[in-house]
Parts: sequence; structure tokens; C-alpha cells
Amino acid sequence: MLSLNEIMQLMQGGILQVLKLCAPVLGGALIIGLVVAIFQATTSIQESTLTFLPKLLAILVVLALLGGWMFTSMRQYTIELYQKIPSMAR
Repeated sequence: MLSLNEIMQLMQGGILQVLKLCAPVLGGALIIGLVVAIFQATTSIQESTLTFLPKLLAILVVLALLGGWMFTSMRQYTIELYQKIPSMAR
């Protein structure tokens, strides 16, 4: 049986893993969104598709550049979780 402290550590580790993997993708989309918003405000172009395509391309670039690291990080976390299963069953 797991104690409350062990459950909290598992939950905290999972949340930190999600934040670590999502932060680069969301950060890239945020920066591109701000740049496009400033461009739209200065040029008075209010086209909704102008914001979508650059964000999509930025997300794809970040995934292409950091996809290997993200996969390795997720694989390592999963291996650690599977290794903890026998101690959880006691």
C-alpha cells in the first residue's frame, strides 16, 4: 500500500514531466503569437488565418528540434515508473 507521501511524489513527478514537455511547445507558440499580434496591430491587418499558420509552423519546428529530447525524457520517466511498480504492490 502506498503512503500519502509516495502518492504525492508520483503526482508531482507526473505534473512536472508534463510541464517540462509542454513548456517549449507552448512557449514557441506564445512568442510567435505575440509577434504576429504586434504585426497585426501595427499594420491594421486583422486576418484570423494570419495567426494560425505561423503558430502551427512554430509548433512543428519546436517538435522537430526537440522531439528526440522529449521522447527520451518521457521514455526515462516511464521506465522509472515501471521500475517502481513492484515496490507499490507490497
